[in-house]
Amino acid sequence: MPQLSQEVPAVPTTDSHLENTKDLYDNKLAALDGDIGHIKDFYFDDNIWVVRYAIADTGSWLTGRLVLLSPHAFGKLDQTQKTLHINLRKMQIQDSPSIESHKPVSRQYEVEYYRYYGWPAYWAGDAMWGMGGYPVLVPPARDEIETQRLYYHRDDKHLQSTREVTGYPIEATDGRIGHVAGFLVDDRSWAVHELVVEAGHWYSGKEIRIPTSKVERISYKEMKVFVNLSKADIDKTAEHAIAKADGDRIQPHT
Repeated sequence: MPQLSQEVPAVPTTDSHLENTKDLYDNKLAALDGDIGHIKDFYFDDNIWVVRYAIADTGSWLTGRLVLLSPHAFGKLDQTQKTLHINLRKMQIQDSPSIESHKPVSRQYEVEYYRYYGWPAYWAGDAMWGMGGYPVLVPPARDEIETQRLYYHRDDKHLQSTREVTGYPIEATDGRIGHVAGFLVDDRSWAVHELVVEAGHWYSGKEIRIPTSKVERISYKEMKVFVNLSKADIDKTAEHAIAKADGDRIQPHT
């Protein structure tokens, strides 16, 4: 069974930005032929650390359905208008494979979903998006259909809700340091780069960031995030980030 690579872009490209998922909630979703609702949540892969779907709140339009939108369909993220443009028509979304809101996302559903839209399956390769690092259309691999058949019932994905994990305490190697306040994602690859942590009184109420590479595991039973860092490690990282931010704001005199 092939193992998915955890390779993600180390830094955003020049034409991408890091966005905090909490700032994207309630952003409007605009299809090619009209608004379809707003962003309710995201499903992210906690193994590869990438957003796989936006969850749409469609109001009374498609009541009772969990409407998933893959980054393959994402267009421009208009920060001024707080709108994520979707490169699909409303009828395409309405006729897409249906999943009930209370049921988990199965691999069988994902196979049907990806076949419906004609997108390359992200699980059919060893990169973050299958054959590459970004959710773009690429020529299908010769063995892609066979791969889909072989792994039709694979259950090796780790899809979790960003809203659900927000608020989870962070457990460092030497104690608790705060809780998850958001996720910083690249708006081109939709890779999750860092956890935004509200450290409370431990760090004077400042937000700090922890790279996802330092996350040991997320315990959904305990509702905690365990990281391979001590409080001292996190303190050094936070101080460095603050010093860099202060330095970036200081312009040299001419």
